[in-house]
Amino acid sequence: MDYNLMREFADSWGLVAMALFFVGAVAFAFRPGSRGQADEAARIPLKDD
Repeated sequence: MDYNLMREFADSWGLVAMALFFVGAVAFAFRPGSRGQADEAARIPLKDD
C-alpha cells in the first residue's frame, strides 16, 4: 500500500477508533456494579492463603 494512503487512514479513522476505544474503556471501568469487583481485586495482594 501507499504510505500516504495509510497515513491518511491513520489520521482520520485511526483517531476515531482510538477515541471510541477510550470511551468504551472508561465506560466499562465505571459501569454500575463494578465497585465490588474493584474492591475485591484491590484486596488480592493482601490475602494470606
